[in-house]
Amino acid sequence: MKGIKTIFWILWRIWFYILMAIPILIMFPFLVLSILSEKGYPYFFIMARMWAKFILFGMGFRYKVDSEQTVEENKSYMIVANHTSMADIMLMLAIIKNPFVFVGKQELARIPIFGFFYKRTCILVDRSNSQSRMAVFTKAHKRIERGLSVCIFPEGGVPDDESVVLDHFKEGAFKLAIKHQIPILPISFGDNKERFPYTFFAGSPGIMRVKIHKQVETFGKSEINRKEIREQVRNTIYTQLVAFETEKEIETVKTKKNHLVD
Repeated sequence: MKGIKTIFWILWRIWFYILMAIPILIMFPFLVLSILSEKGYPYFFIMARMWAKFILFGMGFRYKVDSEQTVEENKSYMIVANHTSMADIMLMLAIIKNPFVFVGKQELARIPIFGFFYKRTCILVDRSNSQSRMAVFTKAHKRIERGLSVCIFPEGGVPDDESVVLDHFKEGAFKLAIKHQIPILPISFGDNKERFPYTFFAGSPGIMRVKIHKQVETFGKSEINRKEIREQVRNTIYTQLVAFETEKEIETVKTKKNHLVD
């Protein structure tokens, strides 16, 4: 049985990268055209959402979204979420319709085909380089001025220890949101770590639960309020992740009871 699972995981991971490549190759001319100028980004974003949904469906993932508010069209947000999986990128694109840009680590630009568009459309950061971190603010400013939203995973990467529910949040997202007086949109991803973790021999098709929380306003706020807002957002996401885990445990107990009855 262990051998069968190992073969499944190997083939499944290979299939993931095949799924990443197929829509890019099909849409390649249109993708290239869309990144020739900044005005083309909304069209690129539409194709990126199609790409993301194609991968999620092909991998056997189904997402279930519970939203506490409507995300307004033509409004800029600072979107933040917990980060546990490469599938976080696809899921974020699938659930948010407002065009946004990711702030992400530059290592992903090395992925063949995907990296070509990633480094031309996202804001890349080398977290070990202070100049690179500072450049993020200038680049994000330009995107927000154009009416786009920005998405940052404020943990600064996926925690090495998978037992960590939610790592500490970095300051960048909250500095930007306060500077531009745009609302922060917290999002909790409940199952991505289980569905598609960075651990190679793990994961499975299934449901991905998402909670879109009420936005946190920054209008009228200043740097003095940054820490308070950061902790408020982190506590919101953390509380929901704990609730997701409790729901899963309850469902597991119910399933076991039903099997015993049968």
